[in-house]
Amino acid sequence: MKSRVKTLENRDIAIPPIGLAGSLQIPKNAKALVVFAHGSGSSRLSPRNVAVARALSDRGIATLLFDLLTPAEEADRANVFDIALLADRLIDAVRWLDREPSVAKLPLGLFGASTGAAAALVAAARLPHRVGAVVSRGGRPDLAGDALDTVRAPTLLIVGGADYGVIELNEQALARLRAPKALEIVPGASHLFPEPGALEAVIGFAAKWFGRHLASVAV
Repeated sequence: MKSRVKTLENRDIAIPPIGLAGSLQIPKNAKALVVFAHGSGSSRLSPRNVAVARALSDRGIATLLFDLLTPAEEADRANVFDIALLADRLIDAVRWLDREPSVAKLPLGLFGASTGAAAALVAAARLPHRVGAVVSRGGRPDLAGDALDTVRAPTLLIVGGADYGVIELNEQALARLRAPKALEIVPGASHLFPEPGALEAVIGFAAKWFGRHLASVAV
């Protein structure tokens, strides 16, 4: 723990223009940056995304976990499924990061879960020259709609083998993607990957994908 504290900068931030709460972690000599988009009913404190972010930081990747909605916005359930709104918030976060000297020049990837995966794909389609890779965990990439046809970033879809219905939606979305793409199914895992070893499998797939597609990342 002591060595981790010395080599990891952890900053609580407020992302403009509306001050969305976030946590930016920057390991020493970071080689890339991944922004997380959580799913419905979750937040920057999602234990699953926090675990993935911690594992990526151990591999030299900076991470941003942030709330895509304000508490007042979360009270309206429709906002949780407003993919265009969530994508706008992701783009706001990326633009803020691009003004931060410590991370502005790092290769950038997006990690989305559930509805956050759709938002990540829409954001990637709108930022083709900035987003270098996308990973979806238990995502609903189908909700990205026509944006799927224009995503240029290499995209990895990770689904639990017991997440029936969602597997088929991911297969349909995969068929529409034109960039480098892959689908990984974690045997026996359900939607939130609570089974022993399931989240570790997600971390392994995600780290390998970001390592392959974001320049100079060591895995």
